[in-house]
Amino acid sequence: MPLGGDRRVLRYPRRVRLVIAKCSVDYVGRLSAHLPLATRLLMVKADGSVSIHADDRAYKPLNWMSPPCRLEEAPGVWRVVNKAGEELRITLEEIFQDTSYELGVDPGLRKDGVEAHLQELLAANPGVLGEGFTLVRREYMTAIGPVDLLCRDANSGSVAVEVKRRGDIDGVEQLTRYLELMNRDPLLSPVAGVFAAQEIKPQARVLATDRGIRCVVVNYDRLRGIEKDELTLF
Repeated sequence: MPLGGDRRVLRYPRRVRLVIAKCSVDYVGRLSAHLPLATRLLMVKADGSVSIHADDRAYKPLNWMSPPCRLEEAPGVWRVVNKAGEELRITLEEIFQDTSYELGVDPGLRKDGVEAHLQELLAANPGVLGEGFTLVRREYMTAIGPVDLLCRDANSGSVAVEVKRRGDIDGVEQLTRYLELMNRDPLLSPVAGVFAAQEIKPQARVLATDRGIRCVVVNYDRLRGIEKDELTLF
């Protein structure tokens, strides 16, 4: 597909756009990164994010720009700029496919029985998450989905809590997106994050710590008032 057309600015498209193109990518900001010329998948999502994917690495993109940002298109180049002035510059040599899809309203992830019950128990016992914690609301709605629990800490600070049965990197990423959005609300900011799960994988704990998110391992049986009968050495 030939490159061309007038310059245009896109802000927060309503549909997902998938572009397969031969391109090189440069990230200019606090850090600099370069992806040499190759065929890649470019994804423009409904939340405004732009990401560049290869055919490996599972769900993780090679590079990306999180919202809020703007996408500017000119012949042969995309510029994705965020509010800090950082830029993702995509130089397009050839476009093989450019398709948009309307996905409609997503019903969101439905928790399994244990996870939903764990959230309910923590809502009834917020002190398990931190001394002096009180519940503000369950399923606090944001523009990108509901936060499991919105709490106040002992100093009346806002705390967003993501509850999982098994905590992995995806859960940390999900909570990070909520925190980025909620911290733009002057009525809530600053908002701290707590990642609560029965089990938290080491990689998820490292990522959470790096992002200033506190991890809490929750004993589901103890919350339900069930104590083990057997004796243990440790």
